Amino acid sequence: MTTTTHRIVVLGAGYTGLLAAVRMARRTRKTNVHITLVNPSARFTERLRMHQIAAGQELAHHDIPTILDGTGIRFVQGFATAIDPDARRVYVDGFGDITYDDMIYALGSSTDTSVVPGVADHAWTLNDPRRAHDFARRVAACRTVTVCGGGLTGIEAATEIAESHPDVRVTLVSSGELGAMMGTKARAYLNTVLDRLGIVREIGQRVTEVTADSVVLADGRRIATDLTLWTSGVRVSPLAAESGIETDERGLIVVGPTLKSLSHPTIRAIGDAAAIRQPWGRIHGTCQSGLPSATYAADAIAAELRGKTVRPFRFGYFHQPVSLGRRAAVIQFTRADDSPGRFYLTGWAARTYKEMVSSTPVPAIKVTKRMPVDVQLSKGGAATRDLVRHG
Repeated sequence: MTTTTHRIVVLGAGYTGLLAAVRMARRTRKTNVHITLVNPSARFTERLRMHQIAAGQELAHHDIPTILDGTGIRFVQGFATAIDPDARRVYVDGFGDITYDDMIYALGSSTDTSVVPGVADHAWTLNDPRRAHDFARRVAACRTVTVCGGGLTGIEAATEIAESHPDVRVTLVSSGELGAMMGTKARAYLNTVLDRLGIVREIGQRVTEVTADSVVLADGRRIATDLTLWTSGVRVSPLAAESGIETDERGLIVVGPTLKSLSHPTIRAIGDAAAIRQPWGRIHGTCQSGLPSATYAADAIAAELRGKTVRPFRFGYFHQPVSLGRRAAVIQFTRADDSPGRFYLTGWAARTYKEMVSSTPVPAIKVTKRMPVDVQLSKGGAATRDLVRHG
């Protein structure tokens, strides 16, 4: 039990940062802990639904200070511009210095527009809901849209746009096979829906340039387009690397078994900001893995404040849920290492399942103010059990 005020700073109020802050407030409510949550915007962004905004749909407004009401958490609106991890101090633009005893680093990721020429100047992304709204207004007045990137975000965006705007010709460009993470039958269903929606596919094609009115492919062909939506590639904030915290080649904070930074143990990194490894390899950033890392970090700090031993973080994948517009979806159930399993869902059942997945995080965060909520579907079973024995 702490006798002096223990200061905790959470950087980032996306799904992981907001959940970590609220859960930590609940777990430490009987201790002398002061929690500060830092985020550039007071509005909570539902990243899982950004493709819906791009297609012209309106989502519910979630205000971060309102969500935090009653938790005792101080909300600071501003950009974290520097961290001094040795002095345990973070600098917030327009606010000043905030000192901390423990930090949870949850700044997340965004689409990388720096690799291919012309993307930063001419393509749209789903990084910002305001830009996504602007994109939606333009889609309504155009004839052709090209979506670059065949990952889950690209597939969901292309199908959402095609369904909402049947007169718009949607082209999906991917360097790899669509739905490569799925089994054969789930992948076949995915392509059936793409056919039904009239989505043109350019598979095995790499984009070499984006111009104001075209997308240039590696084979020299030029796809004429009114709008280009870029969903390929991920980058993280350079803040950690610039602040001298150990990161990997992509800028993710290198963490140990309890998600503590290897170079600065007073910092725990979660979600897309952390290079987390399990026995089969590195976890890739998704809400499915991010939320468990958030609850784990909050519980770990609370346990350490009580002098308890913290066991290693364990995680296993459970599913790959993909919306295909509002009327279809496909759910591929997976093994712990994210490889496809035998079972999958399509049709009404998949659509209902996917909507449940997308709509769960915000209510779960709100409920966490009153009681801890279990957001983890799998700890990996036998695949991660040795982490406990040898942790």
